[in-house]
Amino acid sequence: MNWSLHKLALTLVVVGGAQTGLWAQVSLVGQVRTRTEYRDGLGNLAPLHSRPALFTSQRTRLAFNYKGERVTVQTSVQDVRVWGQDAATISLADGNRLMVHEAWAELTLANRADSSIRFRAVQNMSLRLGRQELVYDDVRLLGNLDWLQQGRRFDAALLKTQHRGWSLDLGAGFNQNTDAFGVTGTDYTPGNAPSSALSTRNVTLAIPAGFLPTSGRGGAPLLATPVSTNGQNQQFKAFQMAYLARQFRRARLSALVFKDDFQKYRLDSLGSPAQGYVYGRRYDVPGTHARITYGAMLTANTAGPFASVQGQVFAYGQRGRDRDGLRLRQAYHYGANLTIQKGPLSVGSGYEILSGNDATKLKVGETGRFDPLYGTPHRHWGYMDYFYVGTGSPVGGLKDAFLKCKYTGTRLGAGLDLHYFALAAPTYNRMPDAPTGARLDAKLGVEYDLTATYAFNKFTTLELGYCLMQGTNTLEYTKQGTMNQKDKLGKWAYLMLNIRPSFLAAR
Repeated sequence: MNWSLHKLALTLVVVGGAQTGLWAQVSLVGQVRTRTEYRDGLGNLAPLHSRPALFTSQRTRLAFNYKGERVTVQTSVQDVRVWGQDAATISLADGNRLMVHEAWAELTLANRADSSIRFRAVQNMSLRLGRQELVYDDVRLLGNLDWLQQGRRFDAALLKTQHRGWSLDLGAGFNQNTDAFGVTGTDYTPGNAPSSALSTRNVTLAIPAGFLPTSGRGGAPLLATPVSTNGQNQQFKAFQMAYLARQFRRARLSALVFKDDFQKYRLDSLGSPAQGYVYGRRYDVPGTHARITYGAMLTANTAGPFASVQGQVFAYGQRGRDRDGLRLRQAYHYGANLTIQKGPLSVGSGYEILSGNDATKLKVGETGRFDPLYGTPHRHWGYMDYFYVGTGSPVGGLKDAFLKCKYTGTRLGAGLDLHYFALAAPTYNRMPDAPTGARLDAKLGVEYDLTATYAFNKFTTLELGYCLMQGTNTLEYTKQGTMNQKDKLGKWAYLMLNIRPSFLAAR
């Protein structure tokens, strides 16, 4: 934990201790989470004869929460870094990863249990403003991505309502790059641009505001830091959402509508014939590309005489235009799964599809790729993060048939997941030696995820995992554009220690 976090912790403890009457309403929770990883084909297949990577990353987080009569406030700060990445221990510019993860206040607008609040049209209503996590359902489309050390958060306003078993959340956010004097308009550059880039003649050129360099003319943006963890090439400019849910005795039904808007751009370049050129995008075109994601999820469970059974079905669609202005045609995501549990043992299986581009029917200016928004892919499509994460995903979409076995004991837990991955749509083989019109085999690979956890006490857990990906040439080609150049067996292992003490909890 760095000095800034030490000072903040000390301040909050002193304030909390000075107001002993409010201790039941104040919490201060820390987290130190280290994860040592052995990577030899995580996210993408490794080049042949390459050497594996080995490193340790750490999240240090401090979360302060205060709940008063009509207001709740939460602030969470964290430091995320890799052991040894600092060039010098006295430099804040090298390796400094201190950030505000959460900073929000929630005001109570309605509460029928509080007779002093006159608004009584609904049982409960509150407004949450600020930087916050959005966690819904099984974090398939909206989640905090807690597996990643830095996690995910949104700058947003969220109106939350509960009434007679129903809950309705309405949210919105609007992003801008600066509040500086002299700035006009609301054009939004959706990523952190590098300060300079090499031209086609290897001349270093400065990058002006509003410009993102790309990998060649019309290529992907080259960013100083990744804009997200789901392989997205730009952040949304604004979003609006509505989430409706109803809890029944043994079932839960939810529906989501999420609209995200992306700043329009034009292709441009910097430089001259003598200097060479840096190609890129200039985000100064009025208007946005709007995309709407909509769908529903039903989860139900029943307790039988020998075992309990839980089932889930869901279906989502997308329409409008994607980040790059392509019109969405028949973009969808659906699936179902069933889990049977007897005591500490459970076995589940399921099948999911995320649509992709059908190469035999695709038209210019259109796309059929479903984007799983801002969820937690690590939880759903394999722990080795081959799909819908920072390394991207095949344009042909994804089919995932899986089997999951799990043991959950008092202290010890273990799990084994098997995934069979395949393309969801026909994809052409464009390799130079491939016959005209040749299609790729649909099979992408088979993944095996073995994990175990052990709880030392109520605030300390140890987790380890070993995962394998048996990939194919189709996986190599659709992810990396080559064939027979990568090791088809991806390997990954990790050891994670998670310590979460509650500093103000009663002993």
